[in-house]
Amino acid sequence: MSNVIAAALERINQVLDKVPAWLVSLFARIAIANTFWSSAQTKISGWDLFGQSWKFWNLSDSTFMLFEYEYIVPLLPVNLSAYLATFGEFFLSIAIVLGLLTRVSAIGLLMMTLVIQTFVYPDAWGVHIFWAASLLYLIKYGAEAISIDYFLRKKVA
Repeated sequence: MSNVIAAALERINQVLDKVPAWLVSLFARIAIANTFWSSAQTKISGWDLFGQSWKFWNLSDSTFMLFEYEYIVPLLPVNLSAYLATFGEFFLSIAIVLGLLTRVSAIGLLMMTLVIQTFVYPDAWGVHIFWAASLLYLIKYGAEAISIDYFLRKKVA
């Protein structure tokens, strides 16, 4: 009986080993980028294209209020925190989706996740651990074949 189970598990592993790494990476990149991009979209307004705001420097008044009363980050002034977080969410999300400087971008988003977990929503570790898992995967393996990083590496090699 145990041989049958072992053989079945081995067959399942053989099938799952055929899932391409670039597909796993692409899903991780899209999922984590969507999380941070959506957050950035709530903080900015103006210059809409395809239902998305692209005027990243135009933070709403409510954004500054959030950073003053809810997203309190010690040692940083409210305005600086608001701009740093919004710019990070905006630009690092774009970089992650494109697979541009993926590992560096993932480190930036992981640092944001750690700040959010530590200072803003310490009870939300259940969500943040999923973010961290995706980001750690990207830090370890990079963006794989469907990315600007991949094409740049191929061009250099």
